[in-house]
Amino acid sequence: MATDKEAKRHARQEAKAHKREEKLRRAHEKAARKAHKRANRKPSVLAQEFWNLPNMLTLARIAVIPLFVWLLYNGDPWYSVWAGALFTLAAITDIIDGFLARRWNMITVTGKLLDPLADKLIVAAAMVMMVRLGRIPAAIVIVLLSREFIITGLRAAAASEGLVIAAGQEGKWKTALQLIALVALCVHYTHPVYLVVGWYPVNFNLVGKVLLYFSTAFSVWSAATYFQAFLNRLGQRGETAKSA
Repeated sequence: MATDKEAKRHARQEAKAHKREEKLRRAHEKAARKAHKRANRKPSVLAQEFWNLPNMLTLARIAVIPLFVWLLYNGDPWYSVWAGALFTLAAITDIIDGFLARRWNMITVTGKLLDPLADKLIVAAAMVMMVRLGRIPAAIVIVLLSREFIITGLRAAAASEGLVIAAGQEGKWKTALQLIALVALCVHYTHPVYLVVGWYPVNFNLVGKVLLYFSTAFSVWSAATYFQAFLNRLGQRGETAKSA
């Protein structure tokens, strides 16, 4: 009897050990299958779109914003020059990444999101720092940033209605004047500049303010034009729907 009990207990132990081994083997096989599937899985469309040169340039513009703010923070004359140079470089990469995206057919959903976001972030950072340093009035920045929020909202509303409204020439002038003005305001101090016939002292803060005031006028004009175009397109679509 004792021998039979020991044999049964031994058999149960062996069965349990076998089950544990089988369970472990299945777990290892399952983990191996998952690892193999992950290794052979193609990257998502979003991941494929994300890792290209135009998008990397756009991300670089966002990444340099902390450095740009640090250079401007104390208003040091030479750090201000470096901040202006960095802002100029960011503006140039904005042109380059758009050109490359069109040239290499790399226009992606990610790029359409990141590119305007990067532009607005670095411009907003520059404007906020200019107000902090007392280089431009806060009212001008409020008008310019409010315009950006309004136009962004109108574009979202137009897209939701299936409307595409192209940017007008006045909007392009606004952008060009604003970028040049911000570079000049970053430099801020009076520096000698070679102007065809010789070296002359240039007050960069004054130049930047004048250009920014012109940019503000174009900004308000372009916002009014865009809003009018939006209303006209809605009216045209309403008339088309009634006639149908």
